[in-house]
Amino acid sequence: MALPVLSSSAVKFRRVLAQFPQELSLAFAYGSGVFRQAGAPAGHGENNMLDFVFAVDDSVTWHMMNLLKNKSHYSFLKVLGPKQISNVQSYGAGIYYNTLVPCNGRMIKYGVISTDTLIDDLLHWKTLYVAGRLQKPVKILTQNENSKLQAALVSNLKSAVTAAFLMLPESFSEEDLYMQIAGLSYTGDFRMVVGEDRLKVQNIVKTNVPHFQKLYSSILQDCPQVVYKHHLGRLEIDKSPEGQFAQLMALPRTLQQKITSLVDPPGKNRDVEEILLQVAHDPDCGIVVHQGRPGSV
Repeated sequence: MALPVLSSSAVKFRRVLAQFPQELSLAFAYGSGVFRQAGAPAGHGENNMLDFVFAVDDSVTWHMMNLLKNKSHYSFLKVLGPKQISNVQSYGAGIYYNTLVPCNGRMIKYGVISTDTLIDDLLHWKTLYVAGRLQKPVKILTQNENSKLQAALVSNLKSAVTAAFLMLPESFSEEDLYMQIAGLSYTGDFRMVVGEDRLKVQNIVKTNVPHFQKLYSSILQDCPQVVYKHHLGRLEIDKSPEGQFAQLMALPRTLQQKITSLVDPPGKNRDVEEILLQVAHDPDCGIVVHQGRPGSV
């Protein structure tokens, strides 16, 4: 999953990472400080804040060590100690951010998330907060040999493709697909995106198609429901009710639950499979999936 980044930046990222406790299951950098976006002037990314996420197996221990090394990074919570910081981290999307941190001549922000919380979000899209970031190109800085985490990272990419397929027509371009995927954690279906969000999604995708291809090409080539015409940059998918039902059944659990709650009237209590079969036959299937996706990042 490691991808090329802006020139001369790899060493800078390593130097930043060296400032922190090294007990990390995964660390990655993301955003406009890492990947150039359309419309940004040359060199603009070199001055942007650098954004990081650190996944840790033991949040209390990691914050304890980080307080010893980098106490100034924390707000008033530092006086309450690592256990209370970890408690705060557990709320919402399960990630705790220190922001506006000076580091090696740059401003950075970094979020800390437990490995178990990350795996749960990657598999089930409970919030799609960090999982959504990992559906777009990131720079992996370090990753340990956690097979559950690696499987969850791949599962998240496959789920993003599946959700995008359901919201796209029978034939579409690679750029359409990546726009749809990039929009999942903003406002869903890119055809429904307006204003700033639409421009943000376009700017992420437009100059980074090769990075998206590195993430998704092997998944597309192995997917039995898509004809991937790589040389033309076009894809065709099975939009039959049977094909859509298979895709709906493969979606993350949270998205399935939200779709079923949208479709199933209170009190009927039909099983998920029956409801998804109904959605698969609905001409507005893609709109239902769009409406059911987790909240925006």
